[in-house]
Amino acid sequence: MDELLFAVEPPLPYPTRRIPAAWGSVEEYEIPANERAGVLKRMYPFEPIPNMGDTMYDLHEEKTFRVSDFLVVRDCGMNMLVSPYYPQSGGTVIDWMPQKFTAGGCHRRKIRGRAEEMVTYSFGPKAKF
Repeated sequence: MDELLFAVEPPLPYPTRRIPAAWGSVEEYEIPANERAGVLKRMYPFEPIPNMGDTMYDLHEEKTFRVSDFLVVRDCGMNMLVSPYYPQSGGTVIDWMPQKFTAGGCHRRKIRGRAEEMVTYSFGPKAKF
C-alpha cells in the first residue's frame, strides 16, 4: 500500500489558474491585493515576517524580488508560498534570503513558534552550462 510522505492540506479559499512552469504547469492562487499581507503573515514560517515592501533574494534564481510579488501555488496537495521566480526555477519560501545574501553564503532563521532554527547554506552561483 502506498503511503503519503506528507499530509494533504485543504485548498485555500481563492480561485486558481494554471500557469506555465519549467516542469509543465502549476496551479496559482489568485489572491486579492487587500488580502495578500494576511496570507503572507499566515504562511511565512520564519521570524521575523518580512514586510510587503521588503526585498528578498531567491536562492534558486539568484535574483532579488519584492516580497509583495510572492505567489501562492498548490501542488502535490500542499499550498506553498513561493517567490515570483518559482515557475522558472522552483524557489519556495525556504529559499528566500535577505536582500544582501550572496551565493556561497549561510543564513540562520528561527522557525515561528518553535525553539528550532533553520540554517540554509548556498553552494555558490548556479552552474553555467
